[in-house]
Amino acid sequence: MRHGLRLAGLSVLMLASSGMAGGVAAIASDTATAIFAGGCFWSVQSDMDHAPGVLKTTTGYIGGTQPNPTYEQVGTETLGYREAVKVEFDPSKTNYAKLLDAYWHLTDPTDPNGQFCDFAPSYQTGLYPMDDDQYKAAVAGKAQIAKDLGKPVVTTIAEVKPGDKATTFWPAEAYHQEFWKGTDQFQMGYTRAEWYKMYRQGCGKNAKVAALWGDKAFEGLTGHE
Repeated sequence: MRHGLRLAGLSVLMLASSGMAGGVAAIASDTATAIFAGGCFWSVQSDMDHAPGVLKTTTGYIGGTQPNPTYEQVGTETLGYREAVKVEFDPSKTNYAKLLDAYWHLTDPTDPNGQFCDFAPSYQTGLYPMDDDQYKAAVAGKAQIAKDLGKPVVTTIAEVKPGDKATTFWPAEAYHQEFWKGTDQFQMGYTRAEWYKMYRQGCGKNAKVAALWGDKAFEGLTGHE
């Protein structure tokens, strides 16, 4: 189910509409990048926006080979894409290992079907390292998380293949950007931010992350929505 948008007759908790993208922070010249797939990109973006040292986040698609995929095309689950978030960060304030640790603790890396209330291949968890150092950190982190949880971790780790279509990140449509804090109006008078809060509550993410991780839930973040 794609954010509850694709099936008729669902409650208002699982609806969304289009709009303009929210503002983003200015980007410094010396930045690094990480890409995480962790289910609904609205919620991964809202969480990563609370990670210290993050300068900008962008929702998008990764893992398929068809250029310029649309949300509707990804929703057919035939192109191999996953929803993902590109995180640009200041290396003087944080690093990939810290962001990776935050990522683990805002997802359920043991779920092979998706995340929380969203069940489809495009919602499966995955890491897309930018270089060999990130790849090694991802592999080591996955092993440690499996040990911590005492369960198999199903999060996939893409090989580093610069220029490979399957590791190309395609930004999502404007209305998906910073959805969690959009102030423009939607159906029934709700803003994007209000829609997002209803979606997240209806999906039960916060409670499910807390149930899995306990006092480590959302570790490494200054907060979450």
